[in-house]
Amino acid sequence: MRPIVAIVGRPNVGKSTLFNRLVGRRKAIVDDMPGVTRDRNYAQVDRFDVPFTLIDTGGFEPVSDDRMLQQMREQSRLAMEEADVILFIMDARQGLTAADREVAEMLRRVDKPVFFALNKVESEKQETELGDFYALGVDNLYAISAEHNRGVDDLMDEVLASFPRKEDSEEDEGVTRIAVVGRPNVGKSSLVNRLLGFERVVANPVPGTTRDSVDTYFTCNKKRYQLIDTAGIRRKGRISLKVEKYSAVDALRSLDRADVALIVIDAEEGITEQDVRIAGYACEAGRACILVVNKWDLVKKDNSSTGKFIENLRIELKYLSYAPIVFVSALTGQRTGKIMQMVDEVMEDYTKRITTSDLNRIFTEAVTSHHHPLHQGRRVKFYYATQVGTKPPKFAVFTNSPEGIQESYERYLANRFREAFGFSGTPIRFLFRGRER
Repeated sequence: MRPIVAIVGRPNVGKSTLFNRLVGRRKAIVDDMPGVTRDRNYAQVDRFDVPFTLIDTGGFEPVSDDRMLQQMREQSRLAMEEADVILFIMDARQGLTAADREVAEMLRRVDKPVFFALNKVESEKQETELGDFYALGVDNLYAISAEHNRGVDDLMDEVLASFPRKEDSEEDEGVTRIAVVGRPNVGKSSLVNRLLGFERVVANPVPGTTRDSVDTYFTCNKKRYQLIDTAGIRRKGRISLKVEKYSAVDALRSLDRADVALIVIDAEEGITEQDVRIAGYACEAGRACILVVNKWDLVKKDNSSTGKFIENLRIELKYLSYAPIVFVSALTGQRTGKIMQMVDEVMEDYTKRITTSDLNRIFTEAVTSHHHPLHQGRRVKFYYATQVGTKPPKFAVFTNSPEGIQESYERYLANRFREAFGFSGTPIRFLFRGRER
């Protein structure tokens, strides 16, 4: 499971700048989806030696009567509770403030690693003018410039070293991990109970009943599984109860631990913007995905109902065109028996390895039949491809212009690989690497 790092501090100290710096510029399949990257306050960070989840919080003002600032303070507190490591950011230009002192005093009582960073330090001369901050009495102060990437790598070396060590569990070897995700009240807990065959999770029509991830191990057809029932992911504007404020982070954590995501959609309500976001989280996390349309028994249908719903689903979730769809009723058990069969099928492709000879035969055919557009007036050459990982399948592609590869061409290669090798239900990742000839 990925560690969680929370960035906290007063407003306008550069938290979001550091957030963007740590996330880095990257090509993500869901970048063009509204809200999946721009409107969220958390991200999966994969550019360091240890992957982690990063939370960006609103400005933290210890004492304020302003309702917005009170909400931001509460959000920061919840983020700190969720986090494994805390980055406390202060503004070196403004100097030490009373609010900084109060937050620092609160953080001293936190039983987890806390890093005190002084942002907006652009030069060595500025570093010599930070004496006020030593009044905080902390062992280490990190002078950084998030905007210019000064000192950030040194800070992150220390942060990564502080992460909790993973404990290998023999019990989890050979287990397929399944996360059940979706908006509140789409029937996730009812689906979990149906799959398990007994009332493991309290099913309640009140949205938000499940507030923590609940894990259950079970065996089906002599195979072992771990089923994770997650708290429903709510749109941020609809979150009101304190305990639900970070249910989205809990769901992301569950996706982190999963191999397969069952993305549950309410057939009566149809596909909502929040469904699109949740599916985007699962896709970006690199999980194998199955779209489970629940409450299908409650929909008034004609001969074209299924086809129209599938067409709409494919339009709204075009980045999950490879994900199989199953229409079920968790309440009656209708077609729920197909889900575990689908899980096995997508898991097989999620862990599939292709021989280098077969891979390069298809790869050569693909780049020969459809050339990449010129990049800066230069022809883009491809040399060979090799598989470098699974869960999801990852391929290193060697080229003379890794920085010039267009996303449309990356999608083209993925489609050709799917035609040849299947890869149902699983995303495909490409790593473009340079090689000159």
